[in-house]
Amino acid sequence: MAEIQSFRDLEAWQRAMDLTLLVHSASSKLPSDERFGLISQMRRAAMSVPTNIAEGQSFGKGGRYINHVRIALGSLGELSTELEIALRLKYFTSAEAEKVLEQVIRTRQLVFGLLRSLRRHRLAEVAKTTLIGVSAWWLSVAILG
Repeated sequence: MAEIQSFRDLEAWQRAMDLTLLVHSASSKLPSDERFGLISQMRRAAMSVPTNIAEGQSFGKGGRYINHVRIALGSLGELSTELEIALRLKYFTSAEAEKVLEQVIRTRQLVFGLLRSLRRHRLAEVAKTTLIGVSAWWLSVAILG
């Protein structure tokens, strides 16, 4: 597996970009009177996913990255709800909504995987730092008595 050089290397970001394009296309079929309502909300939620992944990745593997990935997950929840609203308003057929929801689900899986990876890395760093701190304390006790 190649090392991640930028957010563009992340499969979660790539899939989120695909989802954004799909949502943009699908939402263009909604009635024009929804331009400043549901269409705008759906597009903003979809764009928020890759945007937050990219922004978070720029901070490194710390807590800010984790927070941005959590925001991306929240945006996926928001988008799922907006798709459900559009379906209930009969703006989409079941087949159209299903296509977008499948992409949302796959994107969510990848973003959750990224979050798990970041949390594992963070726990490993904390454990390493704690172990070094405890070792230094024991060493000072042994030397100073």
